[in-house]
Amino acid sequence: MKRLFKLAAIALVALSLNSCLAGKYMCNYALLPTPHGVDDIERTRHKADSLLPGSTAWYDSLKTLGILKDINITGYHDKKIHAVYAPAAKPEEANGTAIVVHGYTDNHYVFLYLVRMYRDEFNYNVMVPDLQYHGYSEGDAAQMGWFDRFDVEKWAEEAHKIFNDDFMVVHGVSMGAATTMMMSGDPLPDYVKCFVEDCGYSSAWDQFAHNLKQQFHLPPFPILNSASIVCKNRYGWGFKEASSAKQVAKSTQPMLFIHGDADDFVPFEQMWTNYNAKTMGYKEYYICEGAVHANSFAKDPETYKARVLNFLKTVHNMIEVGNL
Repeated sequence: MKRLFKLAAIALVALSLNSCLAGKYMCNYALLPTPHGVDDIERTRHKADSLLPGSTAWYDSLKTLGILKDINITGYHDKKIHAVYAPAAKPEEANGTAIVVHGYTDNHYVFLYLVRMYRDEFNYNVMVPDLQYHGYSEGDAAQMGWFDRFDVEKWAEEAHKIFNDDFMVVHGVSMGAATTMMMSGDPLPDYVKCFVEDCGYSSAWDQFAHNLKQQFHLPPFPILNSASIVCKNRYGWGFKEASSAKQVAKSTQPMLFIHGDADDFVPFEQMWTNYNAKTMGYKEYYICEGAVHANSFAKDPETYKARVLNFLKTVHNMIEVGNL
């Protein structure tokens, strides 16, 4: 019996050591993708053009004309964070300000199709941040939206100082959508009126569990548990607390949920988890048929733009009649 207990103890120690090592690997694999930051700028510029041809030429032109400007501020954990901003195409008639938040391993270049949509077609001022560890911003690791939300809240304040309007929409894609939803549950200034989330995950835990199964054919326990502990010790947050759904449940502002029904990276079902979690305030959803991850705009740009614009008009109308 003593021998059995000894063997069991040895096996338990071996399992713990293995899961600890696997957890460290998983944490590094998930939160320290390479290349990143400035080393990845050229890839993302090409990606921007692949999503909407001419995007970087448009960007460079506005930069040359001095319309699109860079800004750096001190963000969460005293990291230098970067963004670009520009006034609406017709500044004197601007309909509001849009903050566009990029996804995992991307930066402010990638979703220029949304920046162009808001600025040139909807006549909104735009603020486009690089999240920490991405683009020109500093950072120790990807934060999966959890601490990123504090930086986006700072960018909202900066945008309000620059443009001084009272209508702001935050629009994020993928990890940027998770950031947007996580932000939505915090106390926010009155000028932050609504949110658009495009294919955001319900929590970092849910997303990593799906990736672990999809890429490595492994269950969450014990690797994900160990990786979450490593993340908590290193970066101050755990995978389960980084929950879009729990934050959305506290949100009262209008929100548009967008997802492609062919998305197998952030599973389509996670949209329903987030949508159903929102029980307060106005909400809509748009399901893009046949769209894979972060592909809804490319799949059907006219419907995408129409749905976003109609949502914004609805929110403006709600404000005018005193329902918001």
